[in-house]
Amino acid sequence: MSLQRQVFFWVGALAAFILFLVVFRTVLLPFIAGMAVAYALDPVADWFERRGFSRMAASLIILVIFVLVLVLSFVVLIPVLLNQLAGLIERIPTYAQQLQGLANALLSSRIGDLFRVDAAQLQNSMGQLMSQAASWLSTLLKSLWSGGSALVDIVSLLVVTPVVAFYMLVDWDKMVARIDSWVPRDHVETVRMLARDSDAAIAGFVRGQGLVCIILGTFYGLGLALLGLNFGLLIGLGAGILSFIPYVGTTIGFVVSVGVAIVQFWPDWYWIGAVVAVFLTGQFFEGNILQPRLVGASVGLHPVWLMFALFAFGVLFGFVGLLIAVPASAAIGVLVRFVIARYLTSPIYRGDAGVADDD
Repeated sequence: MSLQRQVFFWVGALAAFILFLVVFRTVLLPFIAGMAVAYALDPVADWFERRGFSRMAASLIILVIFVLVLVLSFVVLIPVLLNQLAGLIERIPTYAQQLQGLANALLSSRIGDLFRVDAAQLQNSMGQLMSQAASWLSTLLKSLWSGGSALVDIVSLLVVTPVVAFYMLVDWDKMVARIDSWVPRDHVETVRMLARDSDAAIAGFVRGQGLVCIILGTFYGLGLALLGLNFGLLIGLGAGILSFIPYVGTTIGFVVSVGVAIVQFWPDWYWIGAVVAVFLTGQFFEGNILQPRLVGASVGLHPVWLMFALFAFGVLFGFVGLLIAVPASAAIGVLVRFVIARYLTSPIYRGDAGVADDD
């Protein structure tokens, strides 16, 4: 009965937590961002403490440096990015028409005869597809540009996130100690072991992937801008930031940049190839240098399960779900591996023969 009560309690607590996320998902972004910032900067605060600073002083120094870097970045980049975003929104219909015209020209040439396709029917289908895609993307960007909710989200991120991060950074060790004091004493060592494993997995992703995003965004943005690609800085930085969500940032950045490059540079294939080379080079460094050294295999998730987690958390919790999908999945993975290890050593798996061998 004691085991049943524990199971019911933890299942109920999990259900209540999920319900809380679903109900308040529209206002959680700045708080989750603040928690992520505090979690990522906690080792820096510990470093200051080891050198004689109080926790309050260390947190204040980190907050000031963080806000200064953030403000300087926004002052330097935001005007340029906003101008590029406005220009991209304005040119999306033109780009769609030009891409459709290039595709029609290719289908009307020997390429269409070679593959024996019905050029007229395919052109009509491609035209409808391009129009729908351009309309959807234009509507999305306009809503991001002028939507009141987006403005509120940006203001809340800039104002609420640093405040939340500061207070959580000051009280981080106290919060961990308080939560530890709530753990049932009979299971405290097991819970601490799981917490350490989860912390190692999540820290490897949050801190490591954050650096990967900064490096990739800088590389893509500068690379595309130096090639003279229209809106290259915006596309490159956006691809780098979205790389926090595995596979999504690089895919979107590659598709958008190649589409813009085809319209801008056609028929100069070498410039289009140079844009492709920027992303291939970034992927090479990410896969062979950045990910192994900064993130490593600490998350411990198969790519298929990772994609499932992104879709599942995205559907349940929206954009906030995409941000927490990988860290939450890493923690769930630790719990699943623990349960499987316990199962493999239990009589349920080993049966009577395993019990007899132990005897």
